[in-house]
Parts: sequence; structure tokens; C-alpha cells
Amino acid sequence: MENTTTTPKKMRWWFLLPPVVLVCGVLWFNSSHPQQDVYTVQRKDFIQTVVASGRVETPHRIDLGAQITAQVVSVPVAEGQQVSKGQLLIALDARESEALLAQAELQIAQAEARLRQLREVDAPVAEQSLRQAMVTRDTARNQHQRQQDLFKRGFIGQAALDESQKNHDVAEAALQVAVRHAAGTAPKGSDTALALAALETAKASAAAAKARVTYTRITAPADGVLIARQVEPGDLVQAGKLLMTLSPQAIPQLVVQIDEKSMRHLQIGQDALASLDAFPEQRFPAKLVYINPAVNAQTGAVTVKLDVLKVPPEMRQDMTASVDIQVASHPQALLIDSAAIREPYSREPSVMLISNGKAEKRVIRTGASAGGQTEVLDGLVQGDQVLSAQSAVKAGERVRVAAQ
Repeated sequence: MENTTTTPKKMRWWFLLPPVVLVCGVLWFNSSHPQQDVYTVQRKDFIQTVVASGRVETPHRIDLGAQITAQVVSVPVAEGQQVSKGQLLIALDARESEALLAQAELQIAQAEARLRQLREVDAPVAEQSLRQAMVTRDTARNQHQRQQDLFKRGFIGQAALDESQKNHDVAEAALQVAVRHAAGTAPKGSDTALALAALETAKASAAAAKARVTYTRITAPADGVLIARQVEPGDLVQAGKLLMTLSPQAIPQLVVQIDEKSMRHLQIGQDALASLDAFPEQRFPAKLVYINPAVNAQTGAVTVKLDVLKVPPEMRQDMTASVDIQVASHPQALLIDSAAIREPYSREPSVMLISNGKAEKRVIRTGASAGGQTEVLDGLVQGDQVLSAQSAVKAGERVRVAAQ
């Protein structure tokens, strides 16, 4: 009976040994294998975007300045004001220019009077003088011929013949002068040409003077907003000096700088969503319309421009904007968190796959990346679990997965 009662007491601690060993083993495994966060491979619609930031600009701006040196009389507009095409922006002192215009107009009147005198007086007089010179020449010629006959007969001496010759020569010379004078006053003559040239010169001077007068009124070349004003009444401005900057009314654009690594994804016509940094909750559509072919050597960025398709009322010049350009769309793509990929830019990117409770290195082939996710083209299937790229677990080690 003693053996029957003593044997269970001696054997009791042996029955406690397996649970104790199991608990110790679990504690040792948990301490040596901390829980690991995992990422699950999923299949969903994937939109690849290129994210960038830039500023709001109109396609062009107009810098306004004076074309003459003059004193500013008035500036009837303020910075930030909406102006219409042709509206007066700056008025300059026009007294000198107007005086030059009046002088040029008088020169036109003088040239026109000279041309009219040539046609109404000089030309008829020259024609009459030509006919009179022809008659005089004919009379002198006939008289000389008679004198020659008388000289041959001996009725007159040499002196009388010489006088007759001289009268003939004078008449002939006078006729040549009359011919040239009449030719000059003719519609295609030299005097008429000079008079016409003087008239055209006067008209050109008047046109220049009139243009100078218009330069004293600087007007808006287009509808827009005056975004800069650097002139006040009383200022003495010089030709070429910048006085105002006008932002014409046009479709505003977003001018952004994008890393050259993303340049291969960009194409004209791609859609985008943008937001102003001052109003981040309000997003509006845009479209890529320009890609600069050159890359900035200092920043490694390329300049692109996007037309704003729906202009927010809060949009102003030079506001900062953020842009998401949609460069690709992949329906039901196999995706993995980019943080799980090791050496993502190498020739053989890989992940640490959890297989049968152990870590296994798996080389994968990747596609597009955006929004912290990367498309998996080969190497994984939906539902696979992988460790973070920052995990210290090595291939072949057991993995304890954290509760999801």
C-alpha cells in the first residue's frame, strides 16, 4: 500500500515538465523572433501619377514702357485693376509732340501748294515760253538766212552777218532752255518729281509726329489685370523703361518642374488634377500642353506647362500649386507596397517573402510606381505576404507575423 500511495507523489513533477518546456520554448521563440509587419500583395485598379509643384502663370505677360522721354501727367489705373483693351494707362506730356505734328502738317500744306503752283502756273508758263522761244528761234533763223544772201551779193558787210549769226545762236539757246523748263514742269518732269518727293517727305514727317503724339498715351494692348505698376505722376520716364506689367486674360497655366527621371512618362494631352496650396481641399482639372525639350543642368528638372480646364475663383497670379499628372492606368494590377522592395532600382529588385513561416528571398519584376505602391509584373501572386525592406530578418529564418 505504501508503494501505491508514494508513487504518484514522486511522479507528479514529471507531468508538469512538458508544459513548462513548451512555455519556455514559446518565450524563447518570441524573444528571439520579434513580430514582423508584413505587406500583402493585392490586385486593384492602379493609376500611375507624377507629382510636382509649380506656380500659376498666364501664357504670356506684357511689359509696358514708354517709347519717348517725357514727363508723366497722370496714371488713371491702380495695381491689381482689371483693364480693357485700349484703356488709358499712362498719359505723358504731349505738348512738344503736338507742336512737332503741327509743324509737319504745315510742311505738308507748303509742299501741296508748291505742287499746285507747279501744275497751275509754272507748267502753263513754261509751255507758253517754249512756244515763244520756238517763234523767236524761227524768226532769227529766217533773218540770218536773208543776211547771208545779202552778204553774198555784197549788200552788207561781215559785221552785219556776224550780228545776225549771234541773234540766231541766242534764239537757239533760249529755245533749249524753254524746252528743258517745259520738260521739267511736265507731269513726269524733274520739277514735278521734286515737288512730289517734298510732299511725301512732309507726309512722312507728319506720320512720325503723329506716332510720337500717340506715344504720349500708353494704353492697354489687351484685356487683363495690371499686376505691377512702377510709375507715378510727375516722373520723368525714358524710352524702354519698364513702367507696368499686364497679365492678359487667357487660359491660366501651371508651370511646374518635374524630375528628369519622370520625363519618359510624360506625354502631351495627359490629364491631371491640381490644387492651390492656399486651398488644398479644392481640386481642379488640368491638361498637359507643353514639355520643354531641355533639362535644367543645375536642378536636373524639366519644365512642363498645363492648361487649367476649370479656373477656381480663388486663383491668382504666381500662386503655388500642386499637380498630379496621370501618366498611366492599369486595371486590376498586382500591387505591393513600395516599402517592401529591396534594391528597387537595381537589375534584380527583390522582396522577403513569407513561405511556410520562414523568410524567403524572391526576385521580382516591377512596373510602374505611384502613391507608395509598385506594380508587380512577375515573381509574386495575389495574397502573398512580404516583409518590409527595413526588416532585419534573413532568408531561412522563421518569421512571427504581427496581428493584422
